[in-house]
Amino acid sequence: MQILITGSSGLIGSALMHKLSEEHECQGLKRTDSEISQPDWNISTKNINLQGFEADIIIHLAGENIAAKRWSEKQKKEIYDSRIQSTRLLVEHILSLSHRPQLVISASAIGYYGNRGDQTLTEDDAPGEDFVSRISIDWEYETRPLHTAGIRVVNIRSGLVLSQRGGALKKMLLPFKLGLGGRVGTGQQFYSWISIDDVVGAIEHIISTPQLQGPVNLTAPEPVRNITFTKQLAQALNRPAFFPMPAFAARLAFGEMADELLLASTRVLPGKLLNSGYTFKHKTLPQALEAVLHS
Repeated sequence: MQILITGSSGLIGSALMHKLSEEHECQGLKRTDSEISQPDWNISTKNINLQGFEADIIIHLAGENIAAKRWSEKQKKEIYDSRIQSTRLLVEHILSLSHRPQLVISASAIGYYGNRGDQTLTEDDAPGEDFVSRISIDWEYETRPLHTAGIRVVNIRSGLVLSQRGGALKKMLLPFKLGLGGRVGTGQQFYSWISIDDVVGAIEHIISTPQLQGPVNLTAPEPVRNITFTKQLAQALNRPAFFPMPAFAARLAFGEMADELLLASTRVLPGKLLNSGYTFKHKTLPQALEAVLHS
């Protein structure tokens, strides 16, 4: 099969390109100003040039890194627009093709659910009301015309992706290796995580499982509280975790982002993956950390 991936240089995209290329013909859809520019796209000018590449599957992962910078109103607009505008452009282009993909997998996030305390959440639960929730709601909404056109669409709601190569874990490693890690806030908030290996495995499972469509949670089956996450990360690194970050300090350092990404509690289960027979490589956090930190 021919697979087109947007955001192919990112954490998930690069892992997918490496794995899927073993059995399929994969191409990354690059920005026009990148060094490799075929196929390419320019969201500002609303132009996509596929250079004759007829994709059977499109995996759409492009979007501004949500935690790259402190959230100013300008940065929030960039985060929102990079997701909504790119998805809208891609959907319009797909609908104009004579050879349409049979499957479109489009990124979303468990931020869809918002801060929900200890409530256990599956794909059937309602969205939250904060900034990240609004992004995810609108992000998924932009893919609806594809479903109406008869294309299978899966919106992958990703949790905290564990990898040494990027994402939140990479940022956490240095302070924890120095023995400066610890819980954030009360530490009672739930973190719903997933190893990068299971992200790739789950997407391969989605590709081969036609009944999967709509939202699919990409999280491991055992979310943990922040205090457990930080203790187990410290143990995996053979370091103490004696330096908690109080909520006020997190807010001083990260502003609004702290409340939505660090202090929010989102206890998400991968209902559709489990019900469709996916077998996780790393069900527990110690298993995942062992694999991620020592691979």
